[in-house]
This record gives sequence, C-alpha cells and structure tokens, in this order.
Amino acid sequence: MHEGEERALYAVLSGKIEVTKRMEGGEKNIGWRLPGTIFGEVPITLGAAFPGSFRASEPSRVLRLDARQYYIIAAAAPQVAVAVGALARERLGGLQGLAAKPPTPRVTVIGHRWDPSCHDLRRFLARNQVVFDWLTPDSTELATRWPGMTADDGGPALGFPDGTLVARPALRDVAHRLGLQTAARSAEYDTIIVGGGPAGLAAAVYGASEGLRTLVVEREAPGGQAGTSSRIENYLGFPNGVSGDELAVRALDQAKRLGAEILVTRRILRVDPGTRQVFLDGDDVLRAQTIILATGVSWRRLDIEGIDRLIGKGVYYGAARSEAGNTQGQDVFLIGAGNSAGQAALHFASHARCVTLLVRGDSLEKSMSRYLIDQVRANPNVQVALHAEVRAVHGDDHLSEIAVRHCATGEVQRRACGGLFVFIGADAETEWLPPEIVRDARGYVLTGADLTKGGHWSGNRDPYLLETSVPGIFACGDVRYSPVKRVASAVGEGSMAIAFVHQYLQMTSLNLEGREASPRPG
Repeated sequence: MHEGEERALYAVLSGKIEVTKRMEGGEKNIGWRLPGTIFGEVPITLGAAFPGSFRASEPSRVLRLDARQYYIIAAAAPQVAVAVGALARERLGGLQGLAAKPPTPRVTVIGHRWDPSCHDLRRFLARNQVVFDWLTPDSTELATRWPGMTADDGGPALGFPDGTLVARPALRDVAHRLGLQTAARSAEYDTIIVGGGPAGLAAAVYGASEGLRTLVVEREAPGGQAGTSSRIENYLGFPNGVSGDELAVRALDQAKRLGAEILVTRRILRVDPGTRQVFLDGDDVLRAQTIILATGVSWRRLDIEGIDRLIGKGVYYGAARSEAGNTQGQDVFLIGAGNSAGQAALHFASHARCVTLLVRGDSLEKSMSRYLIDQVRANPNVQVALHAEVRAVHGDDHLSEIAVRHCATGEVQRRACGGLFVFIGADAETEWLPPEIVRDARGYVLTGADLTKGGHWSGNRDPYLLETSVPGIFACGDVRYSPVKRVASAVGEGSMAIAFVHQYLQMTSLNLEGREASPRPG
C-alpha cells in the first residue's frame, strides 16, 4: 500500500509489514505490523487516504477489507467499529508526534545571505526536497559545529553529518553525494523526456506505467516553473489548493515508483534528429526511439541597467516557497500581474511587512484569475500599484532601494526594498534545438496542424497532434506553440504525448516488419 492510496482495512496473518513515510526528503521507517495486528484504521475511520506506506519485508499473508465490506461488518458488530476507532485515535497521536518533530537536516549550508552562489545552492536543495540547515559565516554556532571554518573563508560550503566539508560545491557533485540520480543506467531508451516540469513528469508517469523504458533529463530540479508556485488553487482534485513543489514531489514519487529514471543537474546540449542521439553535458551520449520536448519556459529578464549585478542579492526571477522566510519583516515588491505574481504575493503576505504588486497596466483583470484577484484585494498586507514600473535598482552588496515610476504622472519615487521578485512573462529557450525542428518567431515549437498549415511537414502521413516537424520527436507543455499555458493542460499534454509515442512506435515497428518481409533484390 502506497502513501495516499484509497482506504481499506488490513490484518496481518503472518509475516512482517514495514511502515514507511516520506519525510525529510526521503523515505523513513516509522514502525512495523506483526501477525495479529491491523493497519488502515486511520483511513477507514476518517475516510482519508493512507498517511504512510506499507510493504512486506518477508513472505507475508494479509486479510483485506475494502470500505464497503468493513461497514457491513461494523453494522453487524458495532464493537468492531469501536475497537478500530480507538486504535485509530492512538495511531493518530503517534502521527501527530511525527508531524511535530522537526526534520533532521541532511546537510548544512554555510554562506552569506547575499552570496548568489549560496542562494542558488539553497534553492537547489529546497527544490529537490533536501532538508538543510543554513549558517552564515559570522554565526556563533559555526565555531562549535565546524571548527575548521572561519568567517574569512570563501563560500558557500556544504557540511555533511560525517564531518565532511565541501567548499564551493558544484550542484552535480551535491546531487551525487545526496543520492540523486545524475547518470543514466542505460544507453538506449524508448523515450527520452527533456524537462521535468508538469508535462515532463506526466509523460514519465504514463510512459513508465505502460512499460516504456523512460528517462527524464532535468537541468535543476523536478517541478519546472510550476514547482516555484506557492499555491495552485484551481488544479482539479485539490479543493484546498496544492503548492507547486508538493505537486512535483508527488509526481516524481509516482514516476520513480513506476520505473522511470529522473536525472537532475544534467543538460542536453544537442539532439541529432536523424539518429535521435541525445548529447548530454559531460560527453554522455544516449539514443532514443522517441524524444519528448517538455522544457517549459524561462522567466523573461527585466531590462534595467545594472540589475544583473543584484540577481541573487535581493533581485529574483520567480519565487519558490522557500524564499518566503527571507522576506520576514521586509517591504517586498513583485513585478507582474499574472497568476504567478498573485500567488507569490499572497504567500509572502504572511511573512513580509508589506507586499506591493507593481503593474504597468490599468487592471489585474486582464491577466489574473478572478479567485486570485479577490484574495489579493481582500488581503490587507498586499497593495496593488497600477500604472507603475521599476526604472532603477540601488544597492552595494545587495538590493536596498528601487526607483518606481508612476506612468500617469511621470513621478519617480525611491522606495526601500527588501526583495524584488520579477514575474513579467516567460520565453521558450529552444535555441539549442536543431533547425529541423521548426519553431515560431518566439522560439515555441510548432506541432500537429500548425506544421501542415505552414507547409513544414513533409511526411507521407498527417503529423500527430503533438508531433514536431521531425517524426518521432514530440513537444508538450509550455514549450509547444499554443495559447493555453496552464499546469493542467501541461499535465494533459504530457499524458497525450505518450499515447502518440505508442502509435509512432507501433507504426515504425510495422514498417520495419514490412520491409523485412519484402523480397530482397538479387
């Protein structure tokens, strides 16, 4: 039984059942069920999903009652329901104790707050669900915990529980040390998915579940741009909303459990459209029968002189949930009027002293969902400044002030700023793709009917809906040319891409069989 699955009641007849739960960035043993004990009492009593996972650690026999069977028994013998309810209360107390216990850090980051490399390292760990401590070089704890480290040492550094201290670690080395997969286990796959956002993870789940040898290559961390969303409230099946990183973690667990490989900190340098060879940084070469492009998009850069100097030092593109703690008691500003900006503003409002949305246009209605607009306007800690834009940023070693221009009057006002978060749209980064894969003027990949309309398809059949101009290479999610840019549509396209992969593989297999069966000349 996997964590999150539907309720049922089990009794252990023989053997030994291990109980595990995802905690602290990994799976942790939280108990055992021996013969004569039951499990599933919490879900069956509360009508909830399983809070943990259960697996046999040796040959075992269990009895299973689904919810309907349990309620039939409980109606005939009420004492059973009373006993199961009492056990559920006892187990809930144990689960609450686990929830209240602070997670044990797997590593310690040592670095200055305004060091961009330290910021990138903390972001990488947070997005890969690695629990960590963070100490600044002037911390009083540093001398006690890491005697060899001084405030004058260049950072950042990463400390491990065994006492190992690694200065200025490369992210791939960090990933390898923490047990994250960075190298492929095979040289050939049925499908290689480029990008681990919602579209790529959905393709991985469906590809692996249907028996395809599936590999995902992700340059940073699973989740993509959606993984930085503090809360997605209009995603089907989550009535109370779900954060982007939580959705990514669930999808990642699902894909791995079904057999997909997920590489992190790896970048694809180029693709050979003829042989479908995929060239990774580090000189690794893989071959795929099909390729799925799910690279998403990257935040558009703010065109202000000198702003690049302060990136990671108070200026940030997008905003992961982990950034909120750094805004405590600060006045922060967000540039943008889309859903991502609205979600971040509401999340920061619980931490920052004041959150201001800077919007160049005359309203939020043109680009933000109604439910978010209502929440933004109802939150007293969020202000919206229309017809406003940032014209300059100021600060020495970190951002301290911004110059805000009010477009209606032309007045420029300097404001103290503890953090500037930019959400001004995104662009497709597809320059690395070969010219055989046709894109529009903004870099978005053309697929399906858009290829035939533009005369970019030369095959003897119609292209599949998500197929690019190169047969067998597909595109899904935000990187695909389409007016719809939502998490739900990306997930749907990722699953659809696998259906087209199956059709393509079946078609090529039949073509090969036909050629082999035909008589050879001579």
